[in-house]
Formats: sequence, structure tokens, C-alpha cells
Amino acid sequence: MNLYELKAFVTLSKTLHFGKTASLENISPSALSRIISRLEEENATVFLDRSKRSVELTENGKLFAEYAKETLERTQILQAKFTGNQNQLTGTLHIFASVTACYTILPEFIKKFSEKYPKISLSVETGDPAGAIQAVREGRVSLAVAAIPEDGLSYLETISVKTTPLVYAASINGPYTKLEGSPQDILSSTPLILPKTGLARQRFDQWTKSRNVKPIIQAETEGNEAILAIAHLGLGIGLIPQIILESAPYKNSFVVHAARNTLGFYEIGFIRRSEIYGTQSSRQIQVAVSDILHTYFKKN
Repeated sequence: MNLYELKAFVTLSKTLHFGKTASLENISPSALSRIISRLEEENATVFLDRSKRSVELTENGKLFAEYAKETLERTQILQAKFTGNQNQLTGTLHIFASVTACYTILPEFIKKFSEKYPKISLSVETGDPAGAIQAVREGRVSLAVAAIPEDGLSYLETISVKTTPLVYAASINGPYTKLEGSPQDILSSTPLILPKTGLARQRFDQWTKSRNVKPIIQAETEGNEAILAIAHLGLGIGLIPQIILESAPYKNSFVVHAARNTLGFYEIGFIRRSEIYGTQSSRQIQVAVSDILHTYFKKN
């Protein structure tokens, strides 16, 4: 088992297609098949479910893919340290972050990253969490820090850092500090300030539709801070992740109404492409990002 074979297996675990993998790795399909068979023999287990026409990983195959990916990343980090002083790495790390992430998760990452890689500058683009996936996929940024979506994550790695429930926030000086009735009654009789897009909106729409609730939507906007700003005026209750009120400048200006487990929890963390790509400088920066994420943030 060598790095070349591990890389081929990781690629196959992503494409789930022998022909595409062989083309990407510049080998023949038969050579790829021999590599997989050799890896299975060396590990005395089966990595692929061969009873189906399409390529599917067994549970052991999924475990081995994670091991192979981490081994390759650790090797790249080690090689970077061998080939040059990490303090001498230069360039710019481009990050997409929701405003919420900017004052909850991002500061700790920046602190750790800048301490270890002081000559790499940072460029932070802020925006609606719904734009995180697109920013990473387009290669506009190497790292996104935002709510982690429930789908559309193929070829991406996510590291969840914080879990927070979705809640409704009402101004302490407004008319909605006390709400009574079932969730259906409240949502059909209380003005709402909602995000236009994103995971919270998807869950809200799914829940209300499944229960035939006709919500009163007072306003729709992009960004949790805009939702709070409108709710602060007393115009309605705003749907937000609770973590925002733990750090928001005017957190003491709101009353929190629990969603009563109707909308579940919100995962906030890091999103990046699984593979290392781009120019030599870009690849080194991505390896540096991987180093910090796996050292300080990834849960074992």
C-alpha cells in the first residue's frame, strides 16, 4: 500500500466510477481494478460492493476512504514542512464567512492560523450563508465559514464546530414578548421576519407546508443581522440561529421564543473542497488550512 494507491482509492470513492477514476489518475481501468483488489487483499476486507451494477463503497470502504484521505493530507503537510519553513509561506488565503461566523468561529481560526503562518495574508468575503457552497465550488475562496447545508456537499469536506437551535427573536420593547398557543397558532397569527434563502428557510417552509400552516410573513431579507434589525423595531419575530444572540451587540434587547424542536438544529463550521488544487502557492496555503483545521477544530 503506497500513496499512489491511496490517491487512486480516494478518487474512486468520490467519482464512484472506474472509467472516470482511471482517466483522472492517468491509468487504465484494469490497472485501477488491480490496485483496489490489492488494497482489499492487504487489509483482509472488501471495500466495494460488487453485487450491484454501480460502484458502491462498503462500510469498511468508507472507513478506508477517510483514512486514505487523511493520510494523503498529513503527508502533504509533512512535505510542506520538509521543503520549507512554514513561517516563510506567503500568499493570500481567501475566506467566505457569514457575518455570524465572523464573530463566533472565524476569530479563533484566524488567531491559530496567523500564529503559525504569519506571512499569509487573509482576504475575508462576507455574505449570506446560502452563498458559501457556491463560493467554494467556484474556487473563489479556499475556505467558507458558515452554516453547513444538508445537501450539495459532494467533493466537499465539512467540519462542524458549533450546534445551535433555531429560535424566534422578539424585541423586548415590542408587542411579541409573550406568545401563547401551539406553534401552528403562533406562526399563523404573528408577523414573521424570515431569511430569503438558506437552511433555516428551507426547514421553515417544509414544516409549515407539511402542517398546512399559513404564516404571516412581514419581511424577508438576507443575513441574520438584518433579520434582527427588523425584529428590533417590533415589527415581528425573527427566525435565527440562537448562537447569534450569544454574541450580537444587542443581545440583551431580545426575548427568545423556542421553536419547540419543530425546526431542529443548525450546524455552523468550515466548508472546503476535499482535494488540493491550483497553483503551487495555492496548494501550499490549502495544506496550511488543512493543518489548522485538523489540529484544532476537527473532532476525533
